[in-house]
Amino acid sequence: MKTKLFLFLICIFSGLFSQAQQVPLQWQEVAPGIWKATVGQPDKLNPLVAAGASPRTEALQKLGVRAFPLAQADCKAELRDGKVYLRFPLQEKEQLYGLGLQFKTVNRRGQVLNLHMDHYGGVDNGRSHAPVPFYVSSNGYGVLINSARYITVYAGTAVRVDSEHPPKVYDRNTSSEWSSQPYSDAVEILVPTTGTEVYVFAGKNSMEVVQRYNLLNGGGVLPPKWGLGFTHRMPTLSTAAQVRAEAASFEEHGFPLDFIGLEPGWQTKAYPCTFEWDKSRFPDPAGLAKELKGKGVRLNLWLNPYLSPASSLYEKAKPLSGTHTVWNGLVPDLTLAPAQELYKNLFKAQHLDIGISGYKIDEVDGYDKWIWPDVATFPSGTTAEQMRQVFGVLMQRATADWFKEKGVRTYGLVRASNAGASSLPYVIYNDYYDHHDFITALCNSSFIGVLWTPEVRASKTAEEWLRRMQSACFSPMAMLNAWADGTKPWSFPEVEAQVKEVALLRMQLLPYLYNTFSQYYMEGKPPVRAMNLVEGFSYQDKAEKTALDGTNNPYQVALKKDVKDQFMLGDYLLVAPMFAGQTDRKVILPAGKWYDFYTGEFVGDGGIITATPGLNKIPVYVKDGGIIPMIPPVLHTPAPGEQLALEIRHYGEAESSANLYDDDGESFSYQQGKYMQYQLTAKKDKNGKWNGKVAVDNKQGLKSGYKEIKWRFM
Repeated sequence: MKTKLFLFLICIFSGLFSQAQQVPLQWQEVAPGIWKATVGQPDKLNPLVAAGASPRTEALQKLGVRAFPLAQADCKAELRDGKVYLRFPLQEKEQLYGLGLQFKTVNRRGQVLNLHMDHYGGVDNGRSHAPVPFYVSSNGYGVLINSARYITVYAGTAVRVDSEHPPKVYDRNTSSEWSSQPYSDAVEILVPTTGTEVYVFAGKNSMEVVQRYNLLNGGGVLPPKWGLGFTHRMPTLSTAAQVRAEAASFEEHGFPLDFIGLEPGWQTKAYPCTFEWDKSRFPDPAGLAKELKGKGVRLNLWLNPYLSPASSLYEKAKPLSGTHTVWNGLVPDLTLAPAQELYKNLFKAQHLDIGISGYKIDEVDGYDKWIWPDVATFPSGTTAEQMRQVFGVLMQRATADWFKEKGVRTYGLVRASNAGASSLPYVIYNDYYDHHDFITALCNSSFIGVLWTPEVRASKTAEEWLRRMQSACFSPMAMLNAWADGTKPWSFPEVEAQVKEVALLRMQLLPYLYNTFSQYYMEGKPPVRAMNLVEGFSYQDKAEKTALDGTNNPYQVALKKDVKDQFMLGDYLLVAPMFAGQTDRKVILPAGKWYDFYTGEFVGDGGIITATPGLNKIPVYVKDGGIIPMIPPVLHTPAPGEQLALEIRHYGEAESSANLYDDDGESFSYQQGKYMQYQLTAKKDKNGKWNGKVAVDNKQGLKSGYKEIKWRFM
């Protein structure tokens, strides 16, 4: 009798636990155009907490007031089985962007994504170096699920029985309109935890949504000027003498260089790491850092955070680390202040205090087979899943804070990021090496508040080498990563001159690039922008049905077209990379007149053009009225107080004006208003002659970084 009663009670309680509980979403406006709702009992650790940024309230207020962008009654939440189930409405012609740093596609509609921190494996399935749970709609709104869990998103793939907009039913046997993915009117999201925060962002367009998202997270990063120069990474077991020789070699070839990266061999032990200098290879690291900096070159150190038993910190770190190791190294619980302090003291003494300028934070992403498993535990109570999702963000934040305490900016590389990290000074990279997909990732990075670099490592031909270099020089970090084979920019002599030319062009564009990053910080506009974020860009993402095939395509899947091989860099430059084997390519121009960057020639008024630049050039076009400030070609970015001549190019027929931002390029004084704004204006006089004017807003009385300012009307 007692057994039957016990089983009866278990059944009752199990039924209560699994029963769905509808949760009304109470939206609170937390900033202009941004609303937050809480479902259930959220975890204490989430991506925004891990990133730790403060909203840029004044900049958000400048964007103005917006109404809630969705029908609130159609935004649903349920608690069931200890999980959160969310549903948001989706209109028929909506396109969806974001949801992580993916490499194959831009439009997410019709995809199922499990947003899981991992090395990218060649498929857009949600496993990514930045599984950011934020999507942007072409209808001018965005949704962020602020949870550090493995979130599954059904981006317009699931059709509910009670749908108010059910898809039309076709007979596959008789209708060519039948599809294996019928129309869905919802985005449905599964968050495997007891609660979560949800944010909704409104905007007049997709760009404004992205701006609000970035500004909520502190605005975008403003790198030091040297971070926007050219960087080169040394082979793994390089010595101090070889680093000196490498810097001298760049100088001899007249090739720009702003920072050199040292790979694992700088440490006494790596895989796992000690973070302490190998004195046999680097007997005087402080002297080396000082010597190179005097020549305009900084040092960046590779590391992964897993602590070697050979480290002097090992015993102290043990109780502050997880239950499982990575390559026999301890995994610090970076949610704990004592763990952060332990690492900070060592890094400060060994690196920051001797003049090291930044880090390359490797292997904080995956794979499952070597990173800590989901059964691991951490002393703070943070689950292994949560730690996996935000560990890269915690490392970025910790190291960035250490540099900020010293009053100097840093700029480095990382393998893992997540929501909330737009203000952190790191660029994502990985080991995946498809040139086409690198450009798609550049486009996708612009929706989710992260930066990505299409680095160069090696190439099979001189043509591929040049094409990769051209792309890298129009990205957030221009990098040659030669850790494995010691390649040089001049490794293919037949294109050495062309590689040098595009690298020096990168240096000439520094004022434009730096100004573009200032917009990222002040306005939330990403420096690289997918075409879907650009005003006046129109492209129908039509689905093309492939032929029914019993073997390769038995369900006649519709293939979607994406614009994923061109992008805007800042307000005015449209970049259309070329790939090995191409002699021409199609370029889609937004509305308005466009001009060739190199010659100033008119190329088209919206629509699609064919570019045939030859091997020497990467196609770059300038919007009508575009103002492009440039300096002379230099080998190193200017030091604080250094003045360079400035050429201001104006393109096209439209009168226009633009701001040019400048500061000391190294400190954080800009956050206290210590910067300059130049107002650049191009107009025609009554005789039709072009005139350019420069007005300077310099309330702080700072020394101008420019001299001999000249206009050039293209």
